[in-house]
Amino acid sequence: MMDESLRVNLRNETLKWLKRAEEKLQTLSGDKNVLRNIRAYLDDSKWFLEKGDFIRAFECVIWAWAWMEIAEEVGLLKN
Repeated sequence: MMDESLRVNLRNETLKWLKRAEEKLQTLSGDKNVLRNIRAYLDDSKWFLEKGDFIRAFECVIWAWAWMEIAEEVGLLKN
């Protein structure tokens, strides 16, 4: 079982990165499939947050961020 302070910190970090990822996503255009996958990870992150599964919520937001970074780097998305 996760310590309460760790749960709070993980929840707060997830919310912080979720907000940043959603803001960044609004500026991106390009490959529709990549954008759909990013949105799916962000939706999953929110779902896991609602369920109190903060580890999976954080993992999902990190995956969304990774998709954005990689897709920009290889030219599938642009600002």
